[in-house]
Amino acid sequence: MDIIASHGSMLVLIAAAVGFFMAYGIGANDVANAMGTSVGSKALTIKQAIIIAMIFEFAGAYLAGGEVTSTIRKGIIDAAPFADIPELMVLGMISALFAAGTWLLLASALGWPVSTTHSIIGAIIGFALVAVGSEAIQWGKVAGIVGSWIVTPAISGFIAYLIFMSAQKLIFDTDKPLTNAKRFVPFYMGLAGFVMSLVTIKKGLKHIGINLGTFEGYALAIGIAVLIGLIGKVFIARMKMDPNADKQMQFNNVEKVFAVLMVLTACCMAFAHGSNDVANAIGPLAAVVNIVENNGEMAKKAELAWWILPLGGLGIVVGLAVLGKKVIKTIGEGITHLTPSRGFAAELAAASTVVIASGTGLPISTTQTLVGAVLGVGMARGIAALNMGVIRNIVVSWVITLPVGAALAIVIFYILRSVFGV
Repeated sequence: MDIIASHGSMLVLIAAAVGFFMAYGIGANDVANAMGTSVGSKALTIKQAIIIAMIFEFAGAYLAGGEVTSTIRKGIIDAAPFADIPELMVLGMISALFAAGTWLLLASALGWPVSTTHSIIGAIIGFALVAVGSEAIQWGKVAGIVGSWIVTPAISGFIAYLIFMSAQKLIFDTDKPLTNAKRFVPFYMGLAGFVMSLVTIKKGLKHIGINLGTFEGYALAIGIAVLIGLIGKVFIARMKMDPNADKQMQFNNVEKVFAVLMVLTACCMAFAHGSNDVANAIGPLAAVVNIVENNGEMAKKAELAWWILPLGGLGIVVGLAVLGKKVIKTIGEGITHLTPSRGFAAELAAASTVVIASGTGLPISTTQTLVGAVLGVGMARGIAALNMGVIRNIVVSWVITLPVGAALAIVIFYILRSVFGV
């Protein structure tokens, strides 16, 4: 208790610094997932993708980042064994952030799309094991989260497969792909608009004091979806295309239409990602701030300090701008050949899955969600369309993330204990 009383401000500053470092790692590694498909399908340049991601990631983190934070902060470990030794919880959360951030930085430099969620959960489990023993860990919750790592890629892969196959049937495999694209693409745009507005309404508006009921929320989301669909219809009608061109030319023009959609889904995915994954950086930071402000008491319901969400959002944006390119390349070009229509199917499926998970407060891995979706699109074209070597590397990096996060956190935790004499 005495280090909290004597070094409280310093601990909060250290926690804020490593929280920013972790958010930087999320930006470098995970935001590439939101943008990789857009860049890989040539719908956006790297520069455009980074600018779009900066705006929407920050908006998602700041407006809608509060819900998942509570799961990360109090779901993985039981706070009760730390009640008499809150300083261990503070040092543990700091070491978890530092460990997870370090691993993300290393993986980003190698171009591996690992899971930020795995990284922080592994690190939290690591310090809790050595701090108070295995009884502090909520193994049921951990099992649920591990289960979600298998379920979410499967769900997003299935949704991506359905979206891609529907586009094939309704547009590409018809006699008049261009005419059918003008007819059906506005519906896809409306669907993307619906998914994006739903996460904003359901999660984001609460943080700025607007609470809409379920009916009003869905009504507003449907209204926005219809509006986006109509705008899309007008936009597509204005595109200069020759309906009598040969099939290949028509395909190219249809892909141009999907490229417009990709920009919409890239925004959608970046927003959903910001809302879901900022929790990995700010959850442990919020726990530290909460303990220090309450002089070692662990409050049941902690208010997020006003500066925590913007700090997380800023860290994500800086990490993406500085180090995001390598993982963008792996996701966009390494797994399977992407066109705008395939990339759109993958991204919309991933965004939908992230929205479902964020709404239920489950900290899923957006990396695995998106890789699952890209695999779903690749599978629709047969197993030969997939680059199995890249997929193997990705899976191996996923498997080692938890133990590496745990091991790093244990080492850093012991160093911090000796520095502070706890």
